[in-house]
Amino acid sequence: MPLHMTKIAYSAESPASLKAWLESHQTANGGEAVLTTRYLPKRHEEMTGGSLYWIFEHTLIGRSPLLGFTQREDGRWHIRLEPRLIPIHTRPRRAHQGWRYLDGEDAPPDLGDDEDASDVLPPRLIGELVRLGLV
Repeated sequence: MPLHMTKIAYSAESPASLKAWLESHQTANGGEAVLTTRYLPKRHEEMTGGSLYWIFEHTLIGRSPLLGFTQREDGRWHIRLEPRLIPIHTRPRRAHQGWRYLDGEDAPPDLGDDEDASDVLPPRLIGELVRLGLV
């Protein structure tokens, strides 16, 4: 099972705005969405076939398949992603800085073809239920 990453959808106003940002890269940057990080993940070789799982309002909301990592001229690294947001079964996740690893067996499943993202609880409500200790 591949290793995944989690990252906060920083400056995203909503899951829809994150999806729009990702999709805006389908024709730009060679069809890749690119994030910058200071360090190459030590376990980057285990991430072949993995995804970046996005956190919005303390909730995992979707994933973008990882394409790889490339080093920039200034020594930082690009995280290369497919420019799409795949909806998943939402799951509470605390906010953190940078990125964190997510083992394959701990990753939430994708929503099925017969499931709609509007059928799952909104991230804000999940966050409130977690705060109250109900999830």
